[in-house]
Amino acid sequence: MSADQTVFLNGEFLPIDQARVPVLDRGFIFGDGIYEVVPAYGGRLFRWPQHLARLRRSLGKIRIDNPLDDAGWTRLVEELIRRHPWRDQFIYLQVTRGVARRDHAFPKDATPTVFAMASELQPVPTAQREHGIAAITLPDERWLHCDIKSISLLGNVLARQAAVDAQAVECVMFRDGFLTEGSSSNVWMVRHGTLFGPPRDHLILEGIRVGLMDELCASSGVPMQTRPILREEVLAADELLVSSATKEIVPVTRLDGQPVGKGVPGPVYQRLFEAYQAAKRAA
Repeated sequence: MSADQTVFLNGEFLPIDQARVPVLDRGFIFGDGIYEVVPAYGGRLFRWPQHLARLRRSLGKIRIDNPLDDAGWTRLVEELIRRHPWRDQFIYLQVTRGVARRDHAFPKDATPTVFAMASELQPVPTAQREHGIAAITLPDERWLHCDIKSISLLGNVLARQAAVDAQAVECVMFRDGFLTEGSSSNVWMVRHGTLFGPPRDHLILEGIRVGLMDELCASSGVPMQTRPILREEVLAADELLVSSATKEIVPVTRLDGQPVGKGVPGPVYQRLFEAYQAAKRAA
């Protein structure tokens, strides 16, 4: 946290150390809210319409009225970017159901709490690009509505900490023997030159990079399929990749201490990463 970092809270831009939320906010009490993370390269928002669409979907699924229209969200985010000096940034947006007496049922008159902040977007370390990252496998013990970008992230937090405890960067999770996702990223498998992803259903968050990966595969000539993926297939993959707003695309070269494929970033990763860089430049 930077002392000169400016945030937005309920209609006001103010220094981060002056931002205060009441203890009865339902985001604090229940984790009752949603969030978005949007990268901006050189001050230009990346795939902003897709992030806005997912924000609207998440709000609708938990029945919070959208507190801003698209133009209002755009003005807010662009102003946050303008107020900070970093060339590349990521914007965190959060909406909770608001402040109300503690009761599990929805309050009838609460006003949604709107919070947003900008942070510097650090580049993925060169060593991770060149050598890949280590990951571990875990059972997916989260709830059954992972398609909602909810701030209730305890399951993800515990999964990520399990990876840290194992000196890994990410985890690869499975539910009933089938691949779902990582603690904070989508997971992709490569076999025989084809990129495979799990079905886009309620068991995974459809990351913005899922739609982007469709486009990157098309532009780089990589065949792509989405279907249920068995754990055994993942363990025998030629390549594994993870993608997210802050990781972009990163190769996984060790899984549970064993090499993935040849143990080095593979050719499909290289092609997709080059296509991703081109997409960033064109944004």
